Amino acid sequence: MENNNTIQKRQLEGVVVSDKMQKTAVVAVTRIKMHKKYEKRILVTKRFKAENPDNQYKTGDKVVIEATRPLSKEKKWKIVNKV
Repeated sequence: MENNNTIQKRQLEGVVVSDKMQKTAVVAVTRIKMHKKYEKRILVTKRFKAENPDNQYKTGDKVVIEATRPLSKEKKWKIVNKV
């Protein structure tokens, strides 16, 4: 019997909004959240700093980011691929 203990890491889809830093891109992830009282749908955007090796992803690219070990003070994500 084979034991596959592969852990599925958290993945999010977003848009690169800044690529001005070296080896780092800022990715904006937008999701829809329901208001508790009024039950209205609200767009919520959160920005994540993600590892961008070789600066291959540019502003406007739709990308998938994946959780990883802390790479710096604020950088805990890496860009997996372009959508």
